[in-house]
Amino acid sequence: MVTGFLYDERFLDHDAGARHPERRERLTSSMAHLRAQAWFEELHMLAPRTADESWIESVHSSDLITRARSACEQELPYLDVMDVGVSRDSFDVALLAVGGAQTLADKVVTGEVDNAFALCRPPGHHAEHNQALGFCLFNNVAIAARYLQKQHGLDKILILDWDVHHGNGTQHAFEADPAVHYTSLHQWPLYPGTGRADERGIEAGRGATLNCLMAPGQGDDDYRRVIEEQVLPELDRFAPQVMLISAGFDAHQADPLSATRVTETGYLEMTRLVTALAAQHAGGRVLSLLEGGYDLDALAASVQIHVESLLDAPAG
Repeated sequence: MVTGFLYDERFLDHDAGARHPERRERLTSSMAHLRAQAWFEELHMLAPRTADESWIESVHSSDLITRARSACEQELPYLDVMDVGVSRDSFDVALLAVGGAQTLADKVVTGEVDNAFALCRPPGHHAEHNQALGFCLFNNVAIAARYLQKQHGLDKILILDWDVHHGNGTQHAFEADPAVHYTSLHQWPLYPGTGRADERGIEAGRGATLNCLMAPGQGDDDYRRVIEEQVLPELDRFAPQVMLISAGFDAHQADPLSATRVTETGYLEMTRLVTALAAQHAGGRVLSLLEGGYDLDALAASVQIHVESLLDAPAG
């Protein structure tokens, strides 16, 4: 397998504020750990581009884009809500994160790489149509899915979100769209309070949303069981053409923002299970984007095992 890896030091220029958990060290510590791995040189290095704002508007309102640009130009401390800290460069970095997701989409669909991971920030899955939320300015994975639909003509797209927090913005973007299946495993109850098990999509998209609620204290065996018993059978029926992963690693037992007990072994098993599904239905095509993960050592180790698993994934 050829695994793409996308990173850019400009992702470090987003400053969410002093003592904010979404800090630049999340990437610098992960990169230091990855570079120490013997297999790191096997990765196919990818560079992000800055997304055109028209693609941001495929998911978000023009008003949100205007507010985001203005907040950063004025060097305001936050955008919309206090947990979305911003700085002068945050708008440009957010466009770069979206463009990085689009770069992965192009490289995977055209076959330059078989699968790919983006070590990027700011994260995106909480961002709503007209509101920045939960550390997120723009919804990277949702815009990538729209890009795959509109630019590459795909009509069966899977978004698997295993961040410990429910991806409210992603679910709401596609809850009426039967062509995009959104599946989430998240701690319940926990921020942002969305993602109940009975939220299954609306209108034409009814049945294309699956929320799997994980209780505090649940760990590797519980996640594996839920994926095997609930997630894989449904996604096997959906038969996606491509898989996107909102790869948050804050379900880790060391993470300060959650109470679940996943370890690196759990992320290894989850990656192996879903890449096997991708090999069966999607030619092995997987695009993985970093979301949460706030203990630096746990994040670095989890990213390592995830990327290594992508390198070892079965071919489609």
